[in-house]
Formats: sequence, structure tokens, C-alpha cells
Amino acid sequence: MARWTTEVTLDVAWGEMDALGHVNNVRYIAWAETARIRFFGQFGMSTRPEDPVGPILARIETDYLRQIEYPAQVTVGIRPEKVGKTSLTLVHEIWISGQPERVVARGRAVVVMINYATQEKVRVPDEIRAAVESD
Repeated sequence: MARWTTEVTLDVAWGEMDALGHVNNVRYIAWAETARIRFFGQFGMSTRPEDPVGPILARIETDYLRQIEYPAQVTVGIRPEKVGKTSLTLVHEIWISGQPERVVARGRAVVVMINYATQEKVRVPDEIRAAVESD
């Protein structure tokens, strides 16, 4: 399996910095979210509430390894770590674009598949399970 199933490159915006002059910690989580949404689309998983079934974030964890300052460009890599009955565990890393050895954060997210109408957990659909497990 390739190291990352999905990679997204993003420009760091001036407004993402905080009063301490570095990118605010919440932005790292938002960047991971952007990669998750791209991953979902890559595997045909809906993120629209009008669709019957889709993922919802149940847990997120992030280890902050380096500060980032504007101007910069980062890349987020994401891949599945585990497919459960009703959930997917995804791992991600964020690094300075073009310098994958300069990892600035890494983390993990658990998403649960739910029926948006009933808000009940549902089994990860077989076609998604097969696509994710074969990648």
C-alpha cells in the first residue's frame, strides 16, 4: 500500500496565524478535515445530509510537532488504518510541501457511518469497505 491514499496541498493564509505569530492549532485540524473530505469523495462516501448514509467525525487527535509561520505551503497525507463494523480509523500527517521529512503534525480520526435521517450507526457499506481495504 502507498504511504498515503490521499494527499492535499494547501497554502497557509496570513489569517491562520494567531497572536503568537504562528499558525493556530485549530488550523491543523481543519487541514486534516480537508484531506478527510477529499478521501471520502475519492471512495464515493457522501458528506451531504440529503444523502441517506455518510460519515460523521467521532474522534480526532493531533500531535503538534513544529510551528508553522506564514508564508508556507503544507501537504496533508491521509490513509485508512482500520475498518471497523460501523467506523473507519484514518491516520494523517501534515508536512511542509516538498519536504516530507519536515512533519509538523500527525494524528488520527475515527469516523462513524450513520444514517443521517435516523442518526443511527450503520455498517460501513461493502463497496466502501472493499475499496478502502484494497487500496
